[in-house]
Amino acid sequence: MCLVVNVKGISVYVDKSGEGNQAVILLHGWGQSSNSFQDVRNFLKDAFTVYSVDLPGFGLSNKPNYPYNTQDYAEVLKGIIDEYRIQTPIIIGHSFGGRVAIKYTALFNQVKKLILIDSAGIVHKKPLTYYFKVYTFKFLRRLFSLPILNRYKKRALRRFGSNDYKQADDLMKQVLVRVVNEDLRTDLPKIKCPTLLVWGTNDYVTPLKDAYIMKELIPDAGVVEIKGAGHFSYLDNLPYFLRVLDVFLKEDK
Repeated sequence: MCLVVNVKGISVYVDKSGEGNQAVILLHGWGQSSNSFQDVRNFLKDAFTVYSVDLPGFGLSNKPNYPYNTQDYAEVLKGIIDEYRIQTPIIIGHSFGGRVAIKYTALFNQVKKLILIDSAGIVHKKPLTYYFKVYTFKFLRRLFSLPILNRYKKRALRRFGSNDYKQADDLMKQVLVRVVNEDLRTDLPKIKCPTLLVWGTNDYVTPLKDAYIMKELIPDAGVVEIKGAGHFSYLDNLPYFLRVLDVFLKEDK
């Protein structure tokens, strides 16, 4: 079922499926949409009512009407939860969606369980290699504007540039800059619900060490590593992820 809710003056798309007593909310990563959780949604819908959200600026939802920060996204989630009278949901967030889930749970503390997959939220001091990549990307963008080199453009820019920033329009670039610079460490101790941290051992976007930083700061948290998986660990080894999910949510069906 396709739902549209007006929150903070914009239309937000929500896909609702299943008729279980317990609600589960799925929050996708940056540059993705609710479709990225399609397999997870299909797995859960027989036992839960699943709300898969297109966060503002992605999928079928409107863009924000100003440069959001993480709290703005958390307030959008609160608006959805209030609109559909969802009681103590289980929230599953990947990457940027995990960042939103952290902020929402810390602010409102009305979550039954939290599952963070390769979640953003920990900000590290950037090494010199980061700045090398940024300036190399800017140079390559100019260089590959030449038609003769265009065939190599995608591969080179993927290596040296930030696809998230490169593909965003001006407003969403402002949003991205705001949210990626927010360190949520002070929010983590405010999370009181059982929390599962699922991480790919080869995640180089939000490295595995972030999972253990979060584990130390969240009062009731555990880590499950998915060996050999990257930043989309739940898709890199979907059968294993679904087994982990099934065990963690067994008592909530």
